[in-house]
Amino acid sequence: MDPLTRAVERQLAGCSAFYYDAFLNQNVNGISGDYVEFGSWGAHTFRAAYEAMSIAGRPRHMWAFDSFQGLPEAVDELDEHPGWLPGSDLGQGGVDKFHDACAAHGIPRDAYTAVEGYYEQSLPALGTGGEPRDIAIAYIDCNMYSSAVTCLEFLAPRLKHGMIVAYDDWFCWSPTSVSGERVATERFLAAHPEWHFERYKDVHRTGVSFVVESTGR
Repeated sequence: MDPLTRAVERQLAGCSAFYYDAFLNQNVNGISGDYVEFGSWGAHTFRAAYEAMSIAGRPRHMWAFDSFQGLPEAVDELDEHPGWLPGSDLGQGGVDKFHDACAAHGIPRDAYTAVEGYYEQSLPALGTGGEPRDIAIAYIDCNMYSSAVTCLEFLAPRLKHGMIVAYDDWFCWSPTSVSGERVATERFLAAHPEWHFERYKDVHRTGVSFVVESTGR
């Protein structure tokens, strides 16, 4: 087994346990809304989410936001990381390849919506009122700082008490600094004191999740 396949399989094992607990808790706690994923290459985590949601017993519509063309070029020094290579084969293939993967995994076409495009184009176009508006679980797997910033800006008017926000690449760093999603989130929360992210569960080796709590500010 090649190192990438081994790493993906190990991380997916963690994802499956996380997703089941997360969906079950949202059901028990009466949290409405959809599942939204930012970064859906290969439909690996998308499949894990769908299977866990099905076992947990409450269907929710699923959203996949992705360029389906790999990582964008870095636009900020905080986007730089030795493991993130724009233009690599990872994430390539277009949205049709994603649909094929979902079909192979048994995910019905009407169970999800795929939104194709780099986030700086696709997310602002939806504004504050575009779907999805009600979100139970958001999974951010976009690696790069600038992409995570755009995702959080999209989520800002959609955050609600009890929502779960999870990250695939929270524990990432370079030889000189903390990287990507963690930096974007720390800065976002500093600018939005009305929200507190209470640490919930680890997702896998680099991933972690939080429960959104209103501070009343």
